[in-house]
Amino acid sequence: MNLITQLLPLSNVIVDLEATSKKRVFEEVGMLFENTLHIARNKVFDSLFAREKLGSTGLGQGVAIPHGRIKGLYKATAAFVKMKESILFDAPDGKPVDLICILLVPEKATDQHLQILSELAQMFSDKSFRESLLISKDATETHQLISNWMPNVPNQHHATI
Repeated sequence: MNLITQLLPLSNVIVDLEATSKKRVFEEVGMLFENTLHIARNKVFDSLFAREKLGSTGLGQGVAIPHGRIKGLYKATAAFVKMKESILFDAPDGKPVDLICILLVPEKATDQHLQILSELAQMFSDKSFRESLLISKDATETHQLISNWMPNVPNQHHATI
């Protein structure tokens, strides 16, 4: 099991979102988190937008991982969005984004926040995984792909001499 599966309920997976900008995506996920976790949509939007002002959360290869800290949130949570049409996200490679994983963490989150971001970066660096997400047909299939993904664990076997 991966860390992301524990944070991403099926209800937080959106497939074929129609939005023309990251601002619009942040508004949509703000409504999602307001409906599922009762976090005010403007808190979500403001947190994500404030982080984005520090530098784009676009990773490249069509992926972005917007993230923000939320006062009063007691545990990390995530949403996943597959865009209907790619949007510009100021990614370092200049490519538009199709796959967006939004991460919200408690205001004081530290190590766990970094572990989650690290695992997301590892997950989305896998080209075949990204391609599978792009062709997934619905939220259930998308969620299953994410749930089945396994992180690379460093080899723990010791060489015998």
